Amino acid sequence: MQRKRQPEVMDQPDLDPALHAAALRGLRRINWISRSSAILWPAIRDLARQHSGDSLRLLDVATGGGDIPIDLWHKARRAGFDLQVDGCDRNEYALEQARELAKQRGADVRFFAQDALGGPLPEEYDIVVCSLFLHHFDPSDAVVILRRMGLARRLVLVNDLRRGVGAWLLAWVGARILTRCRVVHIDGPLSVAGAYTCAEARDLAREAGLTAAIVRRRWPCRWLLEWHRN
Repeated sequence: MQRKRQPEVMDQPDLDPALHAAALRGLRRINWISRSSAILWPAIRDLARQHSGDSLRLLDVATGGGDIPIDLWHKARRAGFDLQVDGCDRNEYALEQARELAKQRGADVRFFAQDALGGPLPEEYDIVVCSLFLHHFDPSDAVVILRRMGLARRLVLVNDLRRGVGAWLLAWVGARILTRCRVVHIDGPLSVAGAYTCAEARDLAREAGLTAAIVRRRWPCRWLLEWHRN
């Protein structure tokens, strides 16, 4: 399946707030079913075990509705790790929704405005992650984002869709089963069509200077890029 990236409804700056809120709820449900935070957690857990007793800082780039960093914060607390979690996004409405969700779920997660392409990311984080974000960009911009994420002190994790006919069909059907939001119905298949394969993700990582990055397949129709600073 050849890559074909098209603008998604969620990328529109003037998206109606009601539709935006519905889309964020739909994406939270999809993240829960696909266990997005669980894809990221093992590498974070292993790093925390290696640095037992240390306080680690994590940044979730393009956090959207904030459900993934909130889930990671709770996982860390249950495991007894001192993990400080922040999330950033360029969309103020999404940040408002993320802050409200953190309050509802009792999570001490800070959210702030930051465009991953609009300037360098903060450098004080041990772990920098992103989920379902990289496929929104052409290769040149994806490399810039990965290079900026590579300023992490210890670990970079990228969880994203894996392009393929089966993945496209799953996105089309799954979006309609899991949510009534038409934004998700439209954007789900578009996201898969614009996604990168594992081999393409490895090439992007190498070009970004993350030369030792490992890219592995994950269920469902995902890949996880993992890079450790030596």
